[in-house]
Amino acid sequence: QDSAAVRSIYSLKGRNGAKPLAICLGDVERLYRYCHVNVPDELLRDLLPGPVTLVLQRSEELNKDLNPFTSLVGVRIPNHSFVRDLARACSGPLALTSANISSQGSTLTVSEFQDLWPQLSLIIDGGPIGDIWSPECRLGSTVVDLSVSGKFSIIRPGCALTPTVEILRQKYGLVLESS
Repeated sequence: QDSAAVRSIYSLKGRNGAKPLAICLGDVERLYRYCHVNVPDELLRDLLPGPVTLVLQRSEELNKDLNPFTSLVGVRIPNHSFVRDLARACSGPLALTSANISSQGSTLTVSEFQDLWPQLSLIIDGGPIGDIWSPECRLGSTVVDLSVSGKFSIIRPGCALTPTVEILRQKYGLVLESS
């Protein structure tokens, strides 16, 4: 929710300002404050926490400087107790992105982004965020746009594509829309 912090993330990563940042929350209940949800609560709970980013219509509650060029926002609730506890401890959502320079591979441990350390105010080692030996873990989260009622589109296949699509199609009857 802090505009200077959002600008700082883009600068640190060398990230194109048109590429949106996601938000991180500790619990599904908090998602309703920052997003307009048009899917059943049970669907959210089937996918979150987990390696999925859900793209939904943003609410007026979000800082307008966060992704000002889109009415959508990606929401992550990682299945990592440290990250969830940290998000719960904050009064608002955390801006979320991988700990790397844009277009480089995803990092899973703090030692893997040592080149960024001198530019950071704080580094907390909460442990690996995935199986460091698994190539799938480095694919990042599966990013799914759920902003259109009854439909979904895949923005990034990521590491949980197959189970995510199965849940959306088979359990909830959503239709895959080509992106």
